[in-house]
Amino acid sequence: MANVLITGCSSGIGLATAVALGRQGHRVFATMRNPDRGQVLRDLVEKEKLPVAISALDVDSDQSVHDAVTAIRATAGFIDTLVNNAGIERFGSIEETPISEFRLTMETNYFGSVRCIKACLPEMKRQRGGCIINVSSVAGRICSSPTAPYAATKWALEALSEALAQEAKPHNIHVALVEPGIISTPMAGRIADGPVQSADPQTRRFPRLFQEALATHRGPELVADKIREIIEGGTWQLRHPVGPDAQPFLDWRAAMTDQQWIDWGAEDDESWYAAVQRDFGMDVRPKATSAPA
Repeated sequence: MANVLITGCSSGIGLATAVALGRQGHRVFATMRNPDRGQVLRDLVEKEKLPVAISALDVDSDQSVHDAVTAIRATAGFIDTLVNNAGIERFGSIEETPISEFRLTMETNYFGSVRCIKACLPEMKRQRGGCIINVSSVAGRICSSPTAPYAATKWALEALSEALAQEAKPHNIHVALVEPGIISTPMAGRIADGPVQSADPQTRRFPRLFQEALATHRGPELVADKIREIIEGGTWQLRHPVGPDAQPFLDWRAAMTDQQWIDWGAEDDESWYAAVQRDFGMDVRPKATSAPA
């Protein structure tokens, strides 16, 4: 059984992964920026007597990462598996999104993972083994407006992971990228809810894609099971798309030229809605609302 450090466990994929691994007997150190937000996980741990400890770790802070990893090592002896899951979403047109939002998203989604890797990697090398799983996204390989603020961080994480896998393999350290499609999480719900106030047509229509996809539940347990499979199976495979739409999205993009992809994203609303319905069978046109009585 592994000693697993997971970031971003207050909800969604992180919470589901902590529970899934704990149920399999792995010793889990579930971290989050504010442990007060971990009551759902805390209740499950207490009810099922899971080997899961909850603690504070803010991936945006060098000191917080250092202190958390030091404390976990004092308890566990070593960390042989790191799951970089903590992340935030920011969507909008490049023109309308403040620079501060680009920086904030990169700080958490990319540099947060770098901090945790640098904190855990030297010990894994000394132990001559380990596993680092970076939770990316289909958006780490496909970018369409208005996903640039978020997708840029995941593209960066994918590049980091490719290089890390080359550096780590000689030390028997496995590196994996998990690439979820649209998964039913609080983050996906926030994307589906907006923004609606925008001069940019892509920004206005994009949430409907998430709304339609989330009409069919696709829980974070799908991703948690894939992470457990990677840890327990010892695979050297780098990329792992997860979810009912992940590989179809990737295959769809791969079948298009760059110019075709740009043209698709640049289409007027009605042409874009028609293309999504034709290619995916999803009617993402805005639903008509009845006038108040």
